[in-house]
Amino acid sequence: MPIESRPLLVCPACGEKLLADAGRRRLGCPQGHGFDAAKQGYFNLLTGAGTKFQADTADMVQARADFLGEGHYAPLVQALTDLGTTAAANPVVLDAGAGTGYYLAEVSKALDASEVVALDISKYALRRAARALPSGFALVWDVWRPLPLADGAADLVLNVFAPRNPQEFRRVLVPGGALVVVTPLPSHLRELRAIAGLLGIGAGKDEHVAQALGPGFTLEASRRVEYSMDLSRTDTMNAALMGPSAHHLDRAGLEHTLDSASFPLSVSAAFSVSRFAAV
Repeated sequence: MPIESRPLLVCPACGEKLLADAGRRRLGCPQGHGFDAAKQGYFNLLTGAGTKFQADTADMVQARADFLGEGHYAPLVQALTDLGTTAAANPVVLDAGAGTGYYLAEVSKALDASEVVALDISKYALRRAARALPSGFALVWDVWRPLPLADGAADLVLNVFAPRNPQEFRRVLVPGGALVVVTPLPSHLRELRAIAGLLGIGAGKDEHVAQALGPGFTLEASRRVEYSMDLSRTDTMNAALMGPSAHHLDRAGLEHTLDSASFPLSVSAAFSVSRFAAV
């Protein structure tokens, strides 16, 4: 089906097609359910009890935006772009767990995407995603729920350091579409973990991805991205405070701990980037 005639969003309340008005400030369905954009440009589609998962805070999002803005993960962006190629010209790209939209913006630009959708449970992250993706859709959503996208809506799904919903990823992908998953390797940020006591990364995490995705996907390619970053004190603080460990870290205590470190600090970056085909 041509991309321009393919349904994209579905109403979370009734499952009918969800359409945007001309200015993309309101989404509505034939059953009368409607969602207005927040002033920052994102839509909150969560209904009922919302989500039980802990969203990234404003401080975490600020730390991530500042860290990524320094270009420290540029090699990861390149790997995502390399493995995110699609058979479709001007593809539809979904980022499930998009955060600030950093990766989606870069990949969609490289692929000249016709439509982009960013999903995340943090409204603070999606405020930034909406700015980074002015012609796309930034939607507050819980990735563990049925996704608010039509069957076969996307040509490419990105999943970067985020929860995975294999059945839903397969449903929203066109046959032969691609899923690109990024997981941290055990050595990722190991020097910072030793200093700041960040949460550890289990061995074999990347190897479990293919098994967890199930029969709907087949592994096509995988790449390890490993390099060293020279981080300033500010970069180091941001790296510690932008991830899930930030929910448990004491900022003042971290500042005190870093007083004994020498900067720039050499810190390992290590990722596994895997491309799966929808079958």
